[in-house]
Amino acid sequence: MDDDFGDDAAFTAAVEAVERSHPSTGPSIASAGASSPKIQQPKPQAIPNRAAPSAILVSPRQKGNPILNNIRSLPWEWSDIPSDFVLGNTTCALFLSLKYHRLHPEYIYSRIRALAGKYNLRILLTMVDIQNHEESLKELSKTSLVNNLTLILCWSAQEAGRYLELYKSYEHASPTSIRAHQATSYSEKLVEFITVPRSINKTDAVGLVSAFGSVRAAVNARPEEIGTIAGWGEKKVQRWCETVRENFRVKKAARRGLAQERTESYTGLTREDSLFEEDTEGTRTPATLGVGAPIPVGLIPSRKISSLGEKGANTTPDADGRIENRVAEDVLMWEPGEDEEEALLLAAAEEEDRLSTQTNGPIDLAVSNKATRNEEELSEGITTALAKLREK
Repeated sequence: MDDDFGDDAAFTAAVEAVERSHPSTGPSIASAGASSPKIQQPKPQAIPNRAAPSAILVSPRQKGNPILNNIRSLPWEWSDIPSDFVLGNTTCALFLSLKYHRLHPEYIYSRIRALAGKYNLRILLTMVDIQNHEESLKELSKTSLVNNLTLILCWSAQEAGRYLELYKSYEHASPTSIRAHQATSYSEKLVEFITVPRSINKTDAVGLVSAFGSVRAAVNARPEEIGTIAGWGEKKVQRWCETVRENFRVKKAARRGLAQERTESYTGLTREDSLFEEDTEGTRTPATLGVGAPIPVGLIPSRKISSLGEKGANTTPDADGRIENRVAEDVLMWEPGEDEEEALLLAAAEEEDRLSTQTNGPIDLAVSNKATRNEEELSEGITTALAKLREK
């Protein structure tokens, strides 16, 4: 073999000897490669989020703040952050003193603007260190609502430090501690159902089911039978019976349905059948009867109202659907009763007296004028007689 280093006869002889001793090396490698399984590529996995630091991150702006001396149960460290405190991956806090806010009201707005929505939970930890704090807190409350902040008030540095420690310690806490317990087994659901009425506890529920054997028998039991169970007093028995015997229908819905039924029953009193007439100018005036007295609603017989209601059920309240020319038989006529007849007779008698007074008026006036003239003549004669007596 020729190369830059020359031909080495010993090396060539060694290579040929090796090839002769292993004549089946190539086919064996090929067969082994064919029988081996295919190489599987690893599946990509989602990289978990980087865990938040175990310490509370504090901005250098808070140097000299007495709150830092009261953070004792958890470590804290300085960090270049836009907020004052970082309590988790999605939680931050801004610290504000009301005394400083009164002197520099624009400070908090610039700090909120610097956050730029980087955190989901943004706390505004406010130190109440002034007396007249109502107006300042009202302003901060509005600002917190608009900028998605949670306003937390504290009256001392110890309280503020404790708030920061609690938020950091509950960073990875599950919601099971504050979540209501859900009944899973039949016995738990049974006890939960029976303890719905007030003052009935789990012991009472177990005693009730043990005495009657089932909830159905307990619901249908009489108050006297329930009162014999140990622990069931008069108030518990009364509340249990009222709860299991009251209607499932809501009272407001029942009232609404009753009002709707009343409205439908009076739909027959449309404008044609009402107690008002419409004149040529389009105004509605009360219908008159005989001598000019309006028809009172209370004097309409009940049978007429029922007939009106039956008729109104088949009529449409829309004015466009009315029949222009109505048959006279369709119009209900009012029939006076005994009291109405007496009232009409009295009204007719008063009308006759008024007419007779107007007719005899000129005659009475002439008589009165003649009497006045006679009195004047008599007074003149008496005056003349007195004058003659004085002359004598």
